[in-house]
Amino acid sequence: MRELTLAKLENLKTIIEKSNGAVVAFSGGVDSTFLLKIAHDVLGDKVLAVTANSETYPKRELEEAKAFVESLGIRHIVIETLELEIEGFADNPPDRCFYCKHELFSKLTEIAKNNGIDYVYDGSNFDDRNDHRPGMRAAKQLGVVSPLKQAEMTKDDIREISKELGLSTWNKPSFACLSSRFPYGTKITPEKLVVIGEAEDFIRDLGFQELRVRHHDNIARIEIGRADLERIIPFADRIVEKVKSLGFLYVTLDLAGYKTGSMNYTLSDAEKSVENK
Repeated sequence: MRELTLAKLENLKTIIEKSNGAVVAFSGGVDSTFLLKIAHDVLGDKVLAVTANSETYPKRELEEAKAFVESLGIRHIVIETLELEIEGFADNPPDRCFYCKHELFSKLTEIAKNNGIDYVYDGSNFDDRNDHRPGMRAAKQLGVVSPLKQAEMTKDDIREISKELGLSTWNKPSFACLSSRFPYGTKITPEKLVVIGEAEDFIRDLGFQELRVRHHDNIARIEIGRADLERIIPFADRIVEKVKSLGFLYVTLDLAGYKTGSMNYTLSDAEKSVENK
């Protein structure tokens, strides 16, 4: 492990040690899995993992999250959230994530209070400072702590240490809720979320992990890792048949490949300036 990365890990542990316990917002992704593991190593049974289940959260992600906490014996609560019922969320504005995170962090803060815990942790990392992350504004408003960001841990740091620790998520593709598959301003509905989830599950079951299916009205735009662009072609007929059966008229493959946050390309600088830090 690189010396700088090791120093960051020790700093992270020091930050966590200052807590009397923590509620960890746990999605099962690379960052929150790593944070939960380290928090549990440092604080033991003073850690409580909370996972939010909703229409925007794929069921396979929930099952993976449950399996991880069970394997380590970590206390775990699954709560139900109804993002589409939050005023303004379903209209999909550029700061959509603020509404979702504000509701989530409000519930986590209440859970922490009821369990005599002073801290709520989220898995934002140091790289997230430079991305369009309206949810950080909600975290700041509600006093949620981001230990990975405080320890200046980047995604590469987290993957490197996760691999050393034997965490299966070390090379897991980045995950974002299914709402991120729609252009801003496009109405999000339960039916559309189901369609996107089914399309991605089908392609993932063919052996492709790094992917997104973007919903552009009657067009499904598939983003796949650049290394897999050629490999996916033999599956084209099967994918087209499946995706069209879900209601799309056209099925396209984006030659630019998979890009995290590609829907943010349409945002102006002013729209991206929502308080992140």
